[in-house]
Amino acid sequence: MENLLQELSSRTAALAARGAESVVRVEGRRASATGTVWSADGVVVLAHHSLEWDEEVEVGLPSGETVPGEVAGRDPSTDLAIVRARTSGLVAPDWAEPDGLALGQLVLGVSRPGRSARSALAMLSRVAGEWRAPHGGRIDRYLETSLPLAPGLSGSVVMDVAGRALGIATAGLARGAAIAVPTPTLRRVVKGLLAHGHVRRGYLGIATVPVRLSGPAAQAAGGEGALLITGVEPESPAARGGLLLGDVLVSIAGTAVAEYGDLLPVLEEERIGDTVPVRVLRAGEARDLTVAVGARERRKGAR
Repeated sequence: MENLLQELSSRTAALAARGAESVVRVEGRRASATGTVWSADGVVVLAHHSLEWDEEVEVGLPSGETVPGEVAGRDPSTDLAIVRARTSGLVAPDWAEPDGLALGQLVLGVSRPGRSARSALAMLSRVAGEWRAPHGGRIDRYLETSLPLAPGLSGSVVMDVAGRALGIATAGLARGAAIAVPTPTLRRVVKGLLAHGHVRRGYLGIATVPVRLSGPAAQAAGGEGALLITGVEPESPAARGGLLLGDVLVSIAGTAVAEYGDLLPVLEEERIGDTVPVRVLRAGEARDLTVAVGARERRKGAR
């Protein structure tokens, strides 16, 4: 038993040392945060909420050197941001896919809340499939860890026992829980942030409220749940598609809608430009229309 414990101790120490090579300290005006190296050319990924109001930052490297950097993009819906550090030769971890992850699997979190790194051994306490974060961002896997909610946790690298990076930790997506944002989500969001400074979202141009249908209206809709359209923006995709104030939206792209979250799959970046079928109730009668999903323009100064 003593030999097994010694082997485990040596193994986790080696993993922590490897992880420490890939985590940096990002200093803003009012706070500091952990960031994980995404690529050797200075791209660092971190939690948006940890440096929400900063643009120009200082990046503390594993070597102890400090270099300037700037926030190059943010996606509050997935609580991710990227910083470009003005340096090169950084050590990125070996990013791994979340395939085969299981409840109770051991993980190691490595952060850099100050000049030195911090590590913690934990496990995957909950594992599930794709989910929507509170602000609507699509997260490819639900990976809840038992990592302690200590300063510097958000932005830290989460590694498996083989030393592969499974994602970055954040305390900003689920109250009281350390969630690991998995590699596929990081890859998708970082790509969008590097290209546009934000993740593009689809746009219809409608305002809605959930309603319950009954009687003939429910029969015509094929269900009791729907969305009442309370606003249609002029010259929007919805307006060009013929949607009107007062229409009751019952399905889009072949999927029934009963609450705002049901619209989110058709508003993903990859759906921009798609023409999708829409069914509405107008004066109690079902009508089939089509709408071309537009791209939401980023408001000037929006974060």
